[in-house]
This record gives sequence, C-alpha cells and structure tokens, in this order.
Amino acid sequence: MPIYQNLRFATGNQHFFATLSQRVNQYFKDNNISKQANGEMVFKTIFMITLYFTPYALMLSGVLKGNAQLFAGALVMGFGMAGIGLSIMHDANHGSYSANPKVNNLLGLSLNLVGGNALNWKIQHNILHHTYTNVHDADEDISPRGILRMAPGSPWKPMHKFQHFYAWFFYGLLTFVWILAKDFFRLIRYQKDGLLERQKVSPVREWLILLLTKAVYLLYICVIPMSVLNIGFGTWFIGFLAMHYISGFILAIIFQPAHVVDGTVYPEPDEHGNLENNWAIHQLQTTTNFAPSSKWFTWYVGGLNFQVEHHLFPQICHVHYPHIAPIVEATAKEFGLEYKSKKTFFQAIADHARMLQQLGKSPEVVFATA
Repeated sequence: MPIYQNLRFATGNQHFFATLSQRVNQYFKDNNISKQANGEMVFKTIFMITLYFTPYALMLSGVLKGNAQLFAGALVMGFGMAGIGLSIMHDANHGSYSANPKVNNLLGLSLNLVGGNALNWKIQHNILHHTYTNVHDADEDISPRGILRMAPGSPWKPMHKFQHFYAWFFYGLLTFVWILAKDFFRLIRYQKDGLLERQKVSPVREWLILLLTKAVYLLYICVIPMSVLNIGFGTWFIGFLAMHYISGFILAIIFQPAHVVDGTVYPEPDEHGNLENNWAIHQLQTTTNFAPSSKWFTWYVGGLNFQVEHHLFPQICHVHYPHIAPIVEATAKEFGLEYKSKKTFFQAIADHARMLQQLGKSPEVVFATA
C-alpha cells in the first residue's frame, strides 16, 4: 500500500491559516479583483504559445535554413515549452487560471500539446506533491529512482557522493524522459494504486487520451519536420533533444530550489502515519521563496519563485502572488512561524547545490559528524 494512503496531518493550531485566508480574501475584496487570471496573464499565454510555435513555423516555411538556424529555432522552442509549463498549464491544471472549469481543462491540455499528460501531472503534482510536500515516498518530486538522492529518507548509494556535480546534467533530461517513458509508467502505477478511481476518471478513456495525444505530438514534432525539411533522423533528434534539454533544465532549476535547500524540513510520519503539523504549517516548513524582487524573473517563471504563496494558495493565479506575499509573511511572523525566502535566484541555486552535496554524503558519515 502506498505510504500516502496512511498519512494524516495534525488537526491543531488551525488559527494561522484561518486568519491568513481571511486576510488574503479581504485583499481581493478590498481591491475588487478576481483571484483568477487578468490581462497580464492572457498576454503571457499568447506570448508563450507564440514563443513555442513561431520557430516551428519559421522552420517549416523555410525562413530558418541550415543546421545552425534550425538548431537555434529548437532552442527557442525549448524556452517557449518551459514557459507554457511554468505559466499556462501550471495555473490551468491547478484550476487557478479561470473560474470556468472548462477553460482550465482546455488550457491544461497545453501540457499534452507539448508532449506531456495533464492527468498524470494533476495526480503527481496537485495530489502528491502539494499535499505531502517533502515527505519521502509520498512526494514524487523528491523521490527520483536511484540516480539522485533528494531526501534523507531515500536510500544512499556511493555515486550520490558526486550528485552535486552530475545532477545538473540529468535535470536537462526531465521532459525528455517524462514524455517518452515516465507518463506511461505513471499511468500504470496510478491506475494500480487506485488514484484514477479517486479522480473519478475512466482508465480506458485516459489511456486513449494518452496514446492519441502522444501520437499527435510525435506527428507534428517529428514526422512533419523530417518530411517537410527533408532532414535525417540524426539531425532531427539533435534539435529535439536540445529543445527538451533547455525546457527540462529550466523547469528543474525552478522547482528544486523551492524545496531541496538548506532550511526546509523533511517531515517524517510516526508509526501510525501521523505528521507533526497541520497542512498549512507543513507547507511553510517545506517551502522556500527566492528572488522575490525580480519582476522579469517572476514574470517568466510563472510566479513560482513565490512558492510559499503558491503552496498555501494554489487556487490563486500566480500573477497575484507578489501582492499577497507581504500578507503571508506578516501573518506567519505574527504567529511565530518562519517565512523562508532567498534573496536571489543564484543564492537559491547555491543552497540547492550544497543540499545535494549534503544528501550525497553517506548516512553513516553524517551521523558520525552530527
């Protein structure tokens, strides 16, 4: 039985989140604004989709010619793919883009458009990661199989001593592995664990959606370019890999420094599956902001540098996070709770590297020096 089926949060000390929710709701009421997307978000949606598909169109139309230009186009598509993932599909699949579920579902399928699978993402991210953040074997974001050790509870292997060097290479393979293999394995596992049933979806329908959208993706990203441009598989594959490497690397270095850094906690349940804190305090302890003052950075990464606000209020569109952050920080301090934030992105990356190095040490060595 999966560990998350037995996990339970503490029920005490609910006053913090009740107070915080009231204050955040009051902010939207006082300013007479919606919690969902605004004009800025609509513009960003158009921009990211254009950033992804424009190089594709320029390649097929012959405007971009030669291997160097085609390679450059593939790199730009990688930035667009990451932008779609960080902003459009992320908010839509959280249900925070629009008050209309149909709009959210439609825009959430932008993940399928770039090769992923919206249902898998909702289960892995919304249910497992956002609920059981930094809990080993429940939060799949910190539970990679074998190559990386992201949590103290994960098994240690001698190669992990070097993970602070090689992790960055594997980060770039994130979306590549995801679309070609992981989506299939995850859907099998989620069906076996009863998570599809919990989502009240038809396994047959979801398998058909997965296979059909993967086929459409491979058609427009592989078959059509190779046919129209008359290029060999090797040339196409280099561009395809480059596109995914850019996208995967960007996504990884945005998500990992929010949780796998010095100062965040890795809660361990007791023998009965009980966690020490309630859900809201658990999110505060396991999440860190970074670069909150950088407007351009916040814009491109979909506000995911405000991870504290995102984890506490995933149903609010990310364009509002910089505005509610002072409310969250002040309320946390009022209740004597730590509000974690790194001043710059580079500080967060450096702290993440140090955490990888720390987690890469043999548990016996760590215990002996503690």
